[in-house]
Amino acid sequence: DPAPEYLMLKRLFDVVVSGCALFVLSPVMLLVAWAVRRDGGPAFYRQCRLTKDGKRFDVLKFRSMRVDAEKDGKARLASANDDRITPVGHFIRKVRIDELPQLINILRGDMSIVGPRPERPEIAAEYEKELPEFSLRLQAKAGLTGYAQVYGKYNTTPYDKLQMDLMYIANPSFWEDLRIIFATIKILFLPESTEGVAEGQKNAMK
Repeated sequence: DPAPEYLMLKRLFDVVVSGCALFVLSPVMLLVAWAVRRDGGPAFYRQCRLTKDGKRFDVLKFRSMRVDAEKDGKARLASANDDRITPVGHFIRKVRIDELPQLINILRGDMSIVGPRPERPEIAAEYEKELPEFSLRLQAKAGLTGYAQVYGKYNTTPYDKLQMDLMYIANPSFWEDLRIIFATIKILFLPESTEGVAEGQKNAMK
């Protein structure tokens, strides 16, 4: 298990950074919220996700898809040319600002800045049918960014994602967290890291 000192420092860092970021970025977030609401739907999108020990929480995002994007009730990842994504949604996903409301999740303690990205329960269950070890990612609190986000992509296979996340979980370090954060900033301008899954796929399983 991670040392208590590391967990305390990590939580303090999460609170300070997320609080400061929310204050500094509040004008941008207000502008994005206004732009998203122009099509008549809500600015924010809540979605059930899994964090440490399988605990469920509602992750917050700026809505980038139509309100009826999942009217059939089936969970599926976005594809490369997904017609469910709104014009504003295409832009905010490309520049990654659709994820900014998750700073609130971090401040609440649902998430950390660095950790395995939280999966939807339905999609995680699908992955675990073929890869039972996938649940091992839940040994750490979900993160805004993580090892798999820096070295993988949106459509990275669950097996590769698991390997990357377990490497991070096995060697917890504040300096590793900082290294992942700086690496994340570096890849923000790489469009290929936002690729969706292939058309017709419901998840990233090949």
